[in-house]
Amino acid sequence: MPELPEVETTLRGIKPHIQTQTIAKVIIRQHQLRWKIDAKLPEILAEQPVLNCERRAKYLILTFPSGILIIHLGMSGSLRILTQESAPDKHDHVDFIFHNNTILRYHDPRRFGAILWFNSIAQHHPLLQNLGTEPLSKNFTANYLFQRLQHCNRNIKVALMDNHIVVGVGNIYANESLFQAGILPTRLAKAITFEECKQLVNAIKTILKRAITQGGSTLRDFVNSDGKSGYFQQEYMVYSRQNLACKQCGTPIKKIVLAQRASFYCSHCQH
Repeated sequence: MPELPEVETTLRGIKPHIQTQTIAKVIIRQHQLRWKIDAKLPEILAEQPVLNCERRAKYLILTFPSGILIIHLGMSGSLRILTQESAPDKHDHVDFIFHNNTILRYHDPRRFGAILWFNSIAQHHPLLQNLGTEPLSKNFTANYLFQRLQHCNRNIKVALMDNHIVVGVGNIYANESLFQAGILPTRLAKAITFEECKQLVNAIKTILKRAITQGGSTLRDFVNSDGKSGYFQQEYMVYSRQNLACKQCGTPIKKIVLAQRASFYCSHCQH
């Protein structure tokens, strides 16, 4: 599944091409994604300019004069910028065509993504209104995380993936951040000390920023807006490296399952 760095990479790729541009038409080839696309979307968006493009958690939000379009990439979705007409592939489900001939094309083999119209502001949408803080924002601090974990009886790995606490820290980056901070994923969240929260916040911010710079991580189907895959996966310290030697100490990396998600750690470097 595309995680926060992949979604941020996509945003940065498409924003310069579509912000301030006006939609000429929308072509929907497949209405049935995770939720059915509004059949009136072509009529709604025709002749509307894109006022702003932003990301909230793993959602892309395009703001128009009469509302917002929420795009979620699901398990295998991607957005591509095309500068001229090209024949759609089998899984190219939606085209947003602008008056300057730019095409924003949505591709999704598994159809677990979403394209949702909402005629109000983002903060009022049910998918967005209860989300936690952004991990790269100034509000995500050691003090914030420490306070949120004080009464959390889950393990720290699961807590980091709770979007009510902090958004967008998915499985890959939770594993990598806990390794960098030297914290076992099985530790009880409320037992994490303030000093450990400082290390963890710093690790999350550092790893996410590095992943964004390098284009995110490739998970089978993800490509960014110009069709190039990310390569942060070449730097994984623990994720998907079970039984391989830890790059820091040589101890074999272990794999366990927490909340039905694979978790990877070094028993020597993490405590």
